[in-house]
Amino acid sequence: MNPREYDIEPVDLSWCPGCGNFQILSALKEALAELEILPQDVVLISGIGQAAKTPHFMKGHIIQGLHGRALPVATGVKAANPELTVLAIGGDGDMYGEGGNHLLHTIRRNPDLTNLVHNNMVYGLTKGQASPTSPVGLKTPIQVEGVFSEPLNPVALAISQGASFVARTFSADTELTKEVIKAAILHKGYALVDIFQPCVSFNKVNTYKWFRENTIVMESSSEEQGDRKRAMELALSGPPFPLGILYRDASGRPSFEDRLQAYRRSKDPLWKRTPDLAGIAAYIETLREG
Repeated sequence: MNPREYDIEPVDLSWCPGCGNFQILSALKEALAELEILPQDVVLISGIGQAAKTPHFMKGHIIQGLHGRALPVATGVKAANPELTVLAIGGDGDMYGEGGNHLLHTIRRNPDLTNLVHNNMVYGLTKGQASPTSPVGLKTPIQVEGVFSEPLNPVALAISQGASFVARTFSADTELTKEVIKAAILHKGYALVDIFQPCVSFNKVNTYKWFRENTIVMESSSEEQGDRKRAMELALSGPPFPLGILYRDASGRPSFEDRLQAYRRSKDPLWKRTPDLAGIAAYIETLREG
C-alpha cells in the first residue's frame, strides 16, 4: 500500500512549521501502509491538543472526544469490534495529565490497542504551560520561575503497572518510529509508545538538538525485551534515554476483549450477529410492565 492512501487532500495543517507532529503523522501512515491495513479497518481516537489533531489529517474512522478520554473510548471500540485496528493518540498532557487515571486502568485491562503519546514535555495547544513530563527548571508563561515538580516517567510507570508492551522513540528518527509503531500494532494487548517530540514554539529547552544529544537507540533481542527487570532499569536510566522497545510480554496474556463473556459464548463478534429484535422488544415490554 501507498501511505498516501491515508491522506486527506486538500487540507490545512494547523501545526507550527518544524513541529515533530508532522514526523509522527508520516511515520504512522507509513506503518499502516506497510502492514497493509486499510483505512476502513482503522479507528483513530483522540482527546484534545495539538497531538490529538493527528486523526484530522488521515483517512479512517475518527472519534475525537473530551480531554484525556481517548483510552476508555478506544477500549469500548475494540470491545465492540475486535477486528478493528484501534489507536488512541494524544499528547503528554492529554494522556498523562487529564487522562492519567484512564492510563492506569487501561494498562490493568490490557485491551488490544495502540496508544501513541506525542511527548513534547509541554502543553502546546494552550500556549506552553508545564505538562506532567516537563523537566525541572523549565520556564513557562505560568511557571515563570521554572517548574519545580518532578516529571512523570511514563514508561517506568507503565512497566511497573504491568503494561504488556512499552516503547520509546524520537519523532525525528522516522524509521525507528515507524518500526516501533508497527511492532506495537502487531502486539496483542495494550501497547504504549511514548514519542519524544520537540515543540518548536513553547519548549525552547527540549529541542531537536537536545533530544539527539540525550537519546540513544537501543538494540535488543526478543528475549531481552521480555525481561521486565531489565526493562525497568532501562526506563529509569538516562540521559541518554534509551529508544526502542523497552518491554514486550510474549506470554500470550489475554486481552480485555478476550475475557468478555459475550465472545466466550460465541465465536462471532457482536457486530456480526443477527439481533433478536423480537426478543429485545418483548424484554422491553416486561420492563414497562414493572
